[in-house]
Amino acid sequence: MKVLFWGTPEFAVPSLRALQEEGHIVVAVVTQPDRPAGRGRAVRPSPVKREANEEGIPVLQPEDPNDPRFVASLRLLGAEISVVVAYGRILSEDVLNVPERGSVNVHASLLPKLRGAGPVHWAIIRGHPNTGVTIMRIVPELDSGPILYTVETRFPDDITAGELAERLAEVGATALVEALAQMEAGSLPEKDQDHDRATYAPKLSRETARLDWSLDAKQLGRWIRGCDPSPAAWTTLNGSPVQLFGPTPGDEPTHAEPGTVVRADPRSGLAVATGRGTLDIAEVRPEGRPRMTSRAWISGRAVAAGDRFV
Repeated sequence: MKVLFWGTPEFAVPSLRALQEEGHIVVAVVTQPDRPAGRGRAVRPSPVKREANEEGIPVLQPEDPNDPRFVASLRLLGAEISVVVAYGRILSEDVLNVPERGSVNVHASLLPKLRGAGPVHWAIIRGHPNTGVTIMRIVPELDSGPILYTVETRFPDDITAGELAERLAEVGATALVEALAQMEAGSLPEKDQDHDRATYAPKLSRETARLDWSLDAKQLGRWIRGCDPSPAAWTTLNGSPVQLFGPTPGDEPTHAEPGTVVRADPRSGLAVATGRGTLDIAEVRPEGRPRMTSRAWISGRAVAAGDRFV
Protein backbone atom coordinates (compact mmCIF):
# COMPACT_ATOMS: atom_id res chain seq x y z
CA MET A 1 0.00 0.00 0.00
CA LYS A 2 1.21 3.54 -0.72
CA VAL A 3 1.35 5.37 2.63
CA LEU A 4 1.70 9.03 3.55
CA PHE A 5 3.21 8.98 7.05
CA TRP A 6 2.69 11.75 9.61
CA GLY A 7 4.77 11.68 12.79
CA THR A 8 7.30 13.62 14.85
CA PRO A 9 8.67 12.09 18.11
CA GLU A 10 10.55 8.89 18.86
CA PHE A 11 7.22 7.17 19.60
CA ALA A 12 6.40 7.28 15.86
CA VAL A 13 9.66 5.78 14.59
CA PRO A 14 8.83 2.06 15.17
CA SER A 15 5.61 2.46 13.14
CA LEU A 16 7.51 4.06 10.25
CA ARG A 17 10.07 1.23 10.29
CA ALA A 18 7.36 -1.44 10.48
CA LEU A 19 5.59 -0.06 7.41
CA GLN A 20 8.74 -0.38 5.35
CA GLU A 21 9.62 -3.81 6.71
CA GLU A 22 6.16 -5.05 5.68
CA GLY A 23 6.69 -3.82 2.13
CA HIS A 24 4.47 -0.75 2.19
CA ILE A 25 5.67 2.18 0.09
CA VAL A 26 6.04 5.33 2.17
CA VAL A 27 5.62 8.03 -0.48
CA ALA A 28 6.59 10.83 1.95
CA VAL A 29 6.90 11.67 5.63
CA VAL A 30 5.26 14.78 7.07
CA THR A 31 6.87 15.94 10.32
CA GLN A 32 7.10 19.10 12.40
CA PRO A 33 9.60 21.78 11.36
CA ASP A 34 13.03 21.58 12.99
CA ARG A 35 12.93 23.22 16.42
CA PRO A 36 15.50 24.37 19.02
CA ALA A 37 16.05 21.67 21.63
CA GLY A 38 18.35 20.80 24.52
CA ARG A 39 20.37 23.05 26.77
CA GLY A 40 22.15 24.75 23.89
CA ARG A 41 18.81 25.31 22.07
CA ALA A 42 20.39 24.12 18.83
CA VAL A 43 17.94 23.51 15.99
CA ARG A 44 17.39 19.76 15.65
CA PRO A 45 15.39 17.58 13.29
CA SER A 46 12.66 15.38 14.72
CA PRO A 47 13.38 11.66 15.29
CA VAL A 48 11.00 10.83 12.43
CA LYS A 49 12.87 13.16 10.07
CA ARG A 50 16.19 11.55 10.99
CA GLU A 51 14.75 8.09 10.31
CA ALA A 52 13.26 9.20 7.00
CA ASN A 53 16.51 10.76 5.88
CA GLU A 54 18.40 7.56 6.67
CA GLU A 55 15.91 5.57 4.59
CA GLY A 56 15.82 8.06 1.70
CA ILE A 57 12.14 8.93 2.17
CA PRO A 58 11.04 12.42 1.06
CA VAL A 59 10.38 14.70 4.05
CA LEU A 60 7.79 17.48 4.18
CA GLN A 61 7.78 20.03 7.02
CA PRO A 62 4.96 22.52 6.57
CA GLU A 63 4.41 25.27 9.10
CA ASP A 64 0.69 24.84 8.44
CA PRO A 65 -0.28 21.34 7.28
CA ASN A 66 -3.83 22.56 6.58
CA ASP A 67 -2.78 25.27 4.13
CA PRO A 68 -4.76 24.67 0.90
CA ARG A 69 -1.61 24.88 -1.21
CA PHE A 70 0.07 22.18 0.85
CA VAL A 71 -3.06 20.02 0.73
CA ALA A 72 -3.06 20.32 -3.06
CA SER A 73 0.57 19.16 -3.16
CA LEU A 74 -0.32 16.09 -1.10
CA ARG A 75 -2.80 14.94 -3.74
CA LEU A 76 0.05 14.65 -6.21
CA LEU A 77 1.79 12.00 -4.09
CA GLY A 78 -0.74 9.29 -4.91
CA ALA A 79 -0.98 7.89 -1.38
CA GLU A 80 -3.69 5.31 -0.73
CA ILE A 81 -3.82 6.00 3.00
CA SER A 82 -2.43 8.41 5.59
CA VAL A 83 -0.99 7.00 8.83
CA VAL A 84 -0.73 9.50 11.68
CA VAL A 85 1.41 8.70 14.75
CA ALA A 86 1.93 11.56 17.21
CA TYR A 87 2.33 14.18 14.51
CA GLY A 88 1.50 17.01 16.91
CA ARG A 89 -1.06 19.06 14.98
CA ILE A 90 -4.79 18.76 14.33
CA LEU A 91 -5.44 17.97 10.69
CA SER A 92 -8.37 19.37 8.73
CA GLU A 93 -11.00 17.21 7.07
CA ASP A 94 -9.54 18.16 3.69
CA VAL A 95 -6.17 16.73 4.74
CA LEU A 96 -7.69 13.57 6.21
CA ASN A 97 -9.62 12.86 3.01
CA VAL A 98 -6.72 13.26 0.57
CA PRO A 99 -5.95 9.50 0.28
CA GLU A 100 -8.66 7.25 -1.16
CA ARG A 101 -8.68 5.09 2.00
CA GLY A 102 -8.68 8.10 4.32
CA SER A 103 -6.49 8.44 7.43
CA VAL A 104 -5.79 6.21 10.42
CA ASN A 105 -4.11 6.93 13.73
CA VAL A 106 -2.01 4.93 16.20
CA HIS A 107 -3.26 6.05 19.63
CA ALA A 108 -1.59 4.95 22.87
CA SER A 109 -4.67 3.93 24.86
CA LEU A 110 -7.67 1.63 24.75
CA LEU A 111 -10.20 4.05 23.32
CA PRO A 112 -12.56 5.54 24.33
CA LYS A 113 -10.43 5.74 27.48
CA LEU A 114 -7.74 8.43 27.60
CA ARG A 115 -8.49 10.50 24.53
CA GLY A 116 -6.04 13.35 24.06
CA ALA A 117 -2.34 14.15 23.94
CA GLY A 118 -1.20 12.52 27.21
CA PRO A 119 -2.59 8.97 27.37
CA VAL A 120 0.68 7.34 28.45
CA HIS A 121 1.23 9.75 31.35
CA TRP A 122 -2.34 9.59 32.64
CA ALA A 123 -2.58 5.80 32.47
CA ILE A 124 0.15 5.75 35.13
CA ILE A 125 -1.01 8.77 37.13
CA ARG A 126 -4.56 7.46 37.40
CA GLY A 127 -3.42 4.00 38.40
CA HIS A 128 -4.80 2.06 35.45
CA PRO A 129 -3.85 -1.63 35.68
CA ASN A 130 -3.56 -1.90 31.92
CA THR A 131 -3.54 0.14 28.74
CA GLY A 132 -2.80 -0.57 25.09
CA VAL A 133 -2.93 0.77 21.56
CA THR A 134 -5.88 1.55 19.33
CA ILE A 135 -5.74 1.86 15.55
CA MET A 136 -8.63 4.13 14.66
CA ARG A 137 -10.00 6.01 11.69
CA ILE A 138 -9.45 9.74 12.15
CA VAL A 139 -12.43 12.07 12.23
CA PRO A 140 -12.48 15.82 13.03
CA GLU A 141 -13.54 15.23 16.67
CA LEU A 142 -10.66 14.45 19.03
CA ASP A 143 -9.83 10.71 19.06
CA SER A 144 -13.50 9.87 18.38
CA GLY A 145 -13.27 7.87 15.17
CA PRO A 146 -14.26 4.25 14.64
CA ILE A 147 -11.95 1.63 16.13
CA LEU A 148 -10.19 -0.65 13.64
CA TYR A 149 -7.87 -2.70 15.85
CA THR A 150 -6.78 -2.81 19.51
CA VAL A 151 -4.03 -4.49 21.50
CA GLU A 152 -4.15 -4.54 25.30
CA THR A 153 -1.10 -4.72 27.56
CA ARG A 154 -0.51 -4.71 31.31
CA PHE A 155 2.39 -2.87 32.87
CA PRO A 156 4.24 -3.08 36.19
CA ASP A 157 3.61 -0.67 39.05
CA ASP A 158 7.10 0.83 38.87
CA ILE A 159 7.12 1.72 35.15
CA THR A 160 7.78 5.31 34.07
CA ALA A 161 6.02 7.19 31.29
CA GLY A 162 9.16 6.99 29.16
CA GLU A 163 9.40 3.24 29.57
CA LEU A 164 5.70 2.72 28.89
CA ALA A 165 5.87 4.90 25.78
CA GLU A 166 8.73 2.77 24.42
CA ARG A 167 6.70 -0.39 25.01
CA LEU A 168 3.56 1.03 23.40
CA ALA A 169 5.50 2.36 20.42
CA GLU A 170 6.49 -1.22 19.56
CA VAL A 171 3.00 -2.56 20.30
CA GLY A 172 1.55 0.16 18.09
CA ALA A 173 3.86 -0.65 15.20
CA THR A 174 2.82 -4.31 15.26
CA ALA A 175 -0.87 -3.39 15.56
CA LEU A 176 -0.59 -0.94 12.66
CA VAL A 177 0.80 -3.40 10.13
CA GLU A 178 -1.72 -6.06 11.21
CA ALA A 179 -4.58 -3.59 10.78
CA LEU A 180 -3.39 -2.57 7.32
CA ALA A 181 -3.01 -6.21 6.29
CA GLN A 182 -6.59 -6.91 7.32
CA MET A 183 -7.74 -3.74 5.58
CA GLU A 184 -6.12 -4.84 2.32
CA ALA A 185 -7.76 -8.26 2.70
CA GLY A 186 -11.16 -6.62 3.20
CA SER A 187 -11.59 -8.20 6.64
CA LEU A 188 -11.22 -5.21 8.97
CA PRO A 189 -14.55 -4.12 10.49
CA GLU A 190 -14.96 -0.64 11.95
CA LYS A 191 -16.53 -0.33 15.40
CA ASP A 192 -17.97 2.94 16.66
CA GLN A 193 -16.72 4.10 20.05
CA ASP A 194 -19.00 4.29 23.06
CA HIS A 195 -18.71 8.04 23.58
CA ASP A 196 -20.45 7.86 26.97
CA ARG A 197 -17.44 5.93 28.32
CA ALA A 198 -14.86 8.42 27.07
CA THR A 199 -12.21 9.80 29.42
CA TYR A 200 -9.63 12.43 28.59
CA ALA A 201 -5.87 12.74 28.96
CA PRO A 202 -4.76 16.32 28.31
CA LYS A 203 -1.15 17.20 27.64
CA LEU A 204 0.78 17.69 30.86
CA SER A 205 2.34 21.08 31.46
CA ARG A 206 5.10 22.07 33.85
CA GLU A 207 2.51 23.60 36.15
CA THR A 208 0.35 20.47 36.31
CA ALA A 209 3.49 18.44 37.09
CA ARG A 210 4.02 20.29 40.39
CA LEU A 211 3.57 17.87 43.27
CA ASP A 212 0.82 18.21 45.86
CA TRP A 213 2.27 16.73 49.05
CA SER A 214 -1.19 16.39 50.64
CA LEU A 215 -1.78 13.38 48.37
CA ASP A 216 -0.90 9.96 49.72
CA ALA A 217 2.43 8.27 48.98
CA LYS A 218 1.05 5.93 46.31
CA GLN A 219 -0.63 8.76 44.43
CA LEU A 220 2.52 10.88 44.53
CA GLY A 221 4.57 7.92 43.33
CA ARG A 222 2.29 7.60 40.31
CA TRP A 223 2.59 11.32 39.58
CA ILE A 224 6.38 11.14 39.65
CA ARG A 225 6.55 8.06 37.43
CA GLY A 226 3.87 9.42 35.10
CA CYS A 227 5.91 12.58 34.54
CA ASP A 228 9.26 10.81 34.07
CA PRO A 229 11.19 11.87 32.03
CA SER A 230 9.02 14.76 30.83
CA PRO A 231 7.68 17.18 31.96
CA ALA A 232 9.24 15.83 35.22
CA ALA A 233 7.40 16.12 38.53
CA TRP A 234 8.79 18.90 40.68
CA THR A 235 8.55 20.71 43.98
CA THR A 236 10.48 23.51 45.66
CA LEU A 237 12.99 23.54 48.49
CA ASN A 238 13.92 26.90 50.00
CA GLY A 239 12.35 28.60 47.00
CA SER A 240 14.27 26.64 44.34
CA PRO A 241 12.66 24.00 42.09
CA VAL A 242 13.77 20.38 42.35
CA GLN A 243 12.64 17.57 40.03
CA LEU A 244 12.09 14.17 41.63
CA PHE A 245 12.45 10.65 40.19
CA GLY A 246 12.45 7.02 41.32
CA PRO A 247 9.72 7.00 44.00
CA THR A 248 9.04 4.14 46.40
CA PRO A 249 5.92 4.57 48.56
CA GLY A 250 6.08 3.51 52.21
CA ASP A 251 3.28 2.80 54.66
CA GLU A 252 5.03 3.86 57.85
CA PRO A 253 3.00 6.52 59.68
CA THR A 254 4.49 9.92 60.38
CA HIS A 255 3.23 12.97 62.23
CA ALA A 256 5.31 15.34 60.11
CA GLU A 257 3.63 17.88 57.84
CA PRO A 258 3.28 16.70 54.22
CA GLY A 259 6.40 17.59 52.26
CA THR A 260 8.70 17.40 55.29
CA VAL A 261 11.96 15.51 54.83
CA VAL A 262 11.87 12.74 57.44
CA ARG A 263 15.11 11.08 56.38
CA ALA A 264 18.15 12.49 54.61
CA ASP A 265 20.99 10.03 55.02
CA PRO A 266 23.92 9.51 52.60
CA ARG A 267 23.56 5.75 53.11
CA SER A 268 19.80 5.18 53.27
CA GLY A 269 18.69 8.06 51.07
CA LEU A 270 15.79 10.52 51.07
CA ALA A 271 12.28 10.04 52.48
CA VAL A 272 9.49 12.61 52.54
CA ALA A 273 6.23 12.76 54.50
CA THR A 274 3.05 12.80 52.44
CA GLY A 275 -0.65 13.10 53.19
CA ARG A 276 -0.50 9.42 54.10
CA GLY A 277 2.71 7.44 54.45
CA THR A 278 6.20 8.39 53.31
CA LEU A 279 7.86 8.46 49.93
CA ASP A 280 11.45 7.44 49.23
CA ILE A 281 13.06 9.37 46.37
CA ALA A 282 15.94 7.72 44.50
CA GLU A 283 16.99 10.57 42.21
CA VAL A 284 16.69 14.35 41.98
CA ARG A 285 17.52 17.12 39.53
CA PRO A 286 18.12 20.43 41.32
CA GLU A 287 17.78 23.60 39.31
CA GLY A 288 20.75 24.13 37.00
CA ARG A 289 22.31 20.74 37.79
CA PRO A 290 22.20 17.28 36.21
CA ARG A 291 20.09 14.39 37.44
CA MET A 292 21.79 12.68 40.39
CA THR A 293 21.10 10.16 43.15
CA SER A 294 19.42 11.53 46.24
CA ARG A 295 22.33 10.14 48.26
CA ALA A 296 24.78 12.32 46.33
CA TRP A 297 22.50 15.30 46.84
CA ILE A 298 22.36 14.64 50.57
CA SER A 299 26.14 14.21 50.73
CA GLY A 300 26.48 17.68 49.24
CA ARG A 301 24.47 19.03 52.20
CA ALA A 302 21.75 20.37 49.91
CA VAL A 303 18.95 18.84 52.00
CA ALA A 304 18.53 17.68 55.58
CA ALA A 305 15.89 16.08 57.77
CA GLY A 306 13.34 18.68 58.83
CA ASP A 307 13.51 20.62 55.56
CA ARG A 308 10.20 20.90 53.76
CA PHE A 309 9.25 20.63 50.10
CA VAL A 310 6.36 22.85 49.03
